[in-house]
Amino acid sequence: MENQLSVIVKESGLEKTKAQILLDNFSNYFQIAADWEKKAKAIVVTDASQVAEMQMARTGRLFLRLKRITIEKTRKDLKEQALREGKAIDGIANVLKALIIPIEEYLEKQEKFVEIKAAEEAERKRIEAEKKAEEDRIAKEKAEIEEQKRIREENEHLRKEAEEKERKLAEERAKVEAERKRREAERIAFEKKVQEEKAEAERKAQAEKERQAKIIAEQKAQAEAERYAYEEKARREKEAVEKAAREERERQEKIIEAQKAKAEAEKEERELEQKEIQRIQKQLTNMITCPFCHKSFSLKTIQNEDREQRL
Repeated sequence: MENQLSVIVKESGLEKTKAQILLDNFSNYFQIAADWEKKAKAIVVTDASQVAEMQMARTGRLFLRLKRITIEKTRKDLKEQALREGKAIDGIANVLKALIIPIEEYLEKQEKFVEIKAAEEAERKRIEAEKKAEEDRIAKEKAEIEEQKRIREENEHLRKEAEEKERKLAEERAKVEAERKRREAERIAFEKKVQEEKAEAERKAQAEKERQAKIIAEQKAQAEAERYAYEEKARREKEAVEKAAREERERQEKIIEAQKAKAEAEKEERELEQKEIQRIQKQLTNMITCPFCHKSFSLKTIQNEDREQRL
């Protein structure tokens, strides 16, 4: 790497002192780059568990970043110094040129006196030729302007004649157009009158048609109303007859039910009376009258008392 830097400095053609300054400032960095090129290739991360290798890569990156920043600062400092030297050299050269150039120009005028005079004469002739050409151009332009003015005046005269002819033609066309419009208006008015008369006739016919339709509709509505009233009356009469018949039927059914209930009650009452009579008769049959006290006794009661006495 140091040999490569030496080659670059040698090929630059710099003065030895300045070349040595470059070697002193940058030679160490070539060795650092070479060393870290080997170290960097030795660090290979293929898995997330290689924390040490990743930390080593970070340390190397930050170290090289610091060296790169230092190299850049050194470059700027050396270049700034070189620029200052260049500006100083340019200033000195400009001052010297400002002193020498006027003298050089004066001597050149003395040396080339003949050529300068010839050039001045040629320039004078050129200026005279240009002046004459400009005068000729101005004269030509003036003549052209006069010709253009004459043409404009002639064109204006022709334009006015054409406008007069066009005005007369326009008046004729206006008369013809007015006559055409008058006839067109008469035609439109006639057609409008015919259309209005036709529309009026159609309107009257439509009104008559609507009147007849209204009469028919009213008659139909009246007939419908009468039919509805008749049907409604018949329906109400029918409902009244049916209601009366239903009420009479219900009244008869109630009478029959009442008669049935009365007959059933009378039947039950007769049955109860018959049962009571039978019970009394049975009791009377079983009773005897004492000839001494004339009291009536039930045979069943006497039998029971006799049975008790025996017991």
